[in-house]
Amino acid sequence: AGRGVRALPGGLMFCGFQANYAPYFFDNGARSTNGNMALLSLSEDTPVGAHVYTLNGTDPEGDPVTYGLTYEAGSRRYFSVDGSLGNVTLIEELDREKEDEIEVIVSISDGLSTVSEKVRILVTDANDESPEFINTPYIVQVPENSPSGSSIFKIEAVDRDTGSGGSITYFLQNIHANKFTIDRHSGVLRIKSGVTLDYEKSRTHFVVAVAKDGGGKLRGDNKVFSATTTVTVNVEDVQDTPPMFIGTPYYGYVYEDTLAGSEVLTVVALDGDRGKPNSIHYCIVNGSEGSFEISNTTGAISVIKSPNQLKKEVYELRVQVRTEVSPEGDISAYAFATVTIRVVDLNNHPPTFHGESGPQNRFELTMYEHPPEGEILRGLKITVNDSDQGANAKFNLRLVGPGGIFRVVPQTVLNEAQVTIIVENSAAIDYEKYKVLTFKATDPDSGLWGEVKYSIYGTGADLFLIHPSTGIIYTQPWAVLDAEVNSKYNFYVKAEDTDGKYSLAEVFITVLDVNDHSPEFNENIQEKTMIIGSPVKIEAIDQDAEEPNNIVDYSIMQADPANVFDIDQSTGEIKLKSYIRSLDIIHNITKNKDCIWSLVVQAKDRGSPSFSTTAVLKIDITEETLHKGPMAAFLMQTKDNPMKALGVLAGVMGIMVLITIMISTAMFWRNKRSNKIMPVRRIIKKRQTQQSRTVRMEWLKFKRPSNAAEKFVVEDDAKSLQNENSNNNVQAAPVPPAAPLPPPPPALAASGNTAVWRVPTVSGSLTPKFINKQLKKRGHNSAHNALVSELKMKFEKRNAAMGEPHI
Repeated sequence: AGRGVRALPGGLMFCGFQANYAPYFFDNGARSTNGNMALLSLSEDTPVGAHVYTLNGTDPEGDPVTYGLTYEAGSRRYFSVDGSLGNVTLIEELDREKEDEIEVIVSISDGLSTVSEKVRILVTDANDESPEFINTPYIVQVPENSPSGSSIFKIEAVDRDTGSGGSITYFLQNIHANKFTIDRHSGVLRIKSGVTLDYEKSRTHFVVAVAKDGGGKLRGDNKVFSATTTVTVNVEDVQDTPPMFIGTPYYGYVYEDTLAGSEVLTVVALDGDRGKPNSIHYCIVNGSEGSFEISNTTGAISVIKSPNQLKKEVYELRVQVRTEVSPEGDISAYAFATVTIRVVDLNNHPPTFHGESGPQNRFELTMYEHPPEGEILRGLKITVNDSDQGANAKFNLRLVGPGGIFRVVPQTVLNEAQVTIIVENSAAIDYEKYKVLTFKATDPDSGLWGEVKYSIYGTGADLFLIHPSTGIIYTQPWAVLDAEVNSKYNFYVKAEDTDGKYSLAEVFITVLDVNDHSPEFNENIQEKTMIIGSPVKIEAIDQDAEEPNNIVDYSIMQADPANVFDIDQSTGEIKLKSYIRSLDIIHNITKNKDCIWSLVVQAKDRGSPSFSTTAVLKIDITEETLHKGPMAAFLMQTKDNPMKALGVLAGVMGIMVLITIMISTAMFWRNKRSNKIMPVRRIIKKRQTQQSRTVRMEWLKFKRPSNAAEKFVVEDDAKSLQNENSNNNVQAAPVPPAAPLPPPPPALAASGNTAVWRVPTVSGSLTPKFINKQLKKRGHNSAHNALVSELKMKFEKRNAAMGEPHI
């Protein structure tokens, strides 16, 4: 309270204390920007440093007031205030999504009393948030028999803004080439109406979904934000493709020594549904005639009769393989193959000799000596036959005994023949020499001598076996052949008889390729930069070993807009259509201003059945830079591979440094070995008897005659001195060495007005050849004396022209 005087009734005056009223803020009406900040609201995009409010109040006594802003402990300070003017400034960026109300304690003081009020400032929304997809990544498993129009997945995005800025709608890129649609409000992904999925054609689809907000104000402009995500749709295989045989055609052999129940060959089939293959079941439909059977699980075909019971030489079996069987037992997926089995005779029956009464191994004949040459021994009735078939029934005949007396006809027999013996040397048939002649008519490969055993050896024989008597080559039971790992094998086979005689043969085996690999991209999602006029290239590798299984064809499965890109089927080069020559044309085609498109490309091999793989290719289209040239083109091409560009630039810099070092080294040696006299230092020796005087000398030159020395200069100014390497990097004038003795002067008559000159000593660099000449002729060389005389005369003329005194 303050002192004061007031009037009382009756005219009395009372002297006492006067009350001091506290200051107060003015009322803060709606949309008012001054008062106590009670109804203030600020947009979250208000820039930092902006004047946002003015605190305003008064004191009843009219005293000056000051204003203050305080915060509760731990609260962030968003505002500052000018205490005298009440101007409130934003000092911290607002973010409604983090804090939508700010509590501030404002105060007003008249110096004696302070009034404080807690107020709340509302932070209003600005469209500064982009939609965000939640629960990513999106990977969906869809059976290939899912009906068209069915929903397969639901994507969801959130936007933390409010109002239209927080509302989200969904759509898909490349909708025309896409197999899917999306509900714009719920985000439910569906298969397009009339579209079906096929695992065998495309196992994976990459769907690019976009979430876009409803737009709103941000710093005075209307902004719309969006986000994209990729939904990977993996198509699950459903049993809808028939099985297939591999390794066709099939051939098998049954030999006459094959035991009943032996395996002849094995057929192999795969389920056409490669994702979830069913078990395979085999059966023989016809052609067996009760002689062969097949394992319904392994496909192994066995002979169930002895070979001598087989009535046909060739059997053709029709084999069926099936996979899917309906609950009713109906076969829904199957395939057929023909197996040809040939019954083969072995060379296991030796030739047999027969006489008139049957098999006979001894024949006798009595005859006179010296019969006529060419006479047939008609008393012998010999027949020979071989019960083998074909080439195995072919054999040779020869007589074993004294040579040149008889010969046997025929010498080569097929199956059966009458044996005839003819006299060849009559003189040798002499009773006095031979009373009995004994011969064998003999097949050299009959009996034990005709038995052959086969063996196999070599580094390539590990996976194979050979039948010791038939020579049939098999794979080991545990062997797995893979044409991609090794398609060629070679080893040696040895055929040996009981006498130890043998022959070797090299066997080459080629493993035929089966299309069992899909083409593969190195990345499922690739990003490339395309300069208008230049193509980009994709590449997929098929690991199959042979053509056409490893030949890849490329195609564009999805693109939006669909009339922008072309792809080379063989090379995988993607380029813009010929009419697109600038970004302006692209902008006229589509509203996609950033010129980035996602294409779904497919790589498909030419095998049977064919396999394919898809990938997403993101292409950034740009125009060629104004500064055309190899370096600009290279930098654009390596935009997607900065390490490659960095490596090349580092290599170029390294080469430049190397070239600089080489040039510097060459210049150094050139200067050092130059035949020019490069002045290094100058020493002028003064006469002891004359007064010291500074002599200014300009360039001292002399011309060499036909083979004289190069020009040289001497300069008195210390700034022009050069170092020994002639690089002019002189930090300070060097200390001159002691002057050498001058050469003897020529014998010339001195004029009365001309003082005697003593030639200054100049050190320089000369070529070694020139130096050697000077050393050899120093003192008494006439050429040297002439050179010194000429030098002296030039000094005299120069001095006379300048009018300077002599030393």
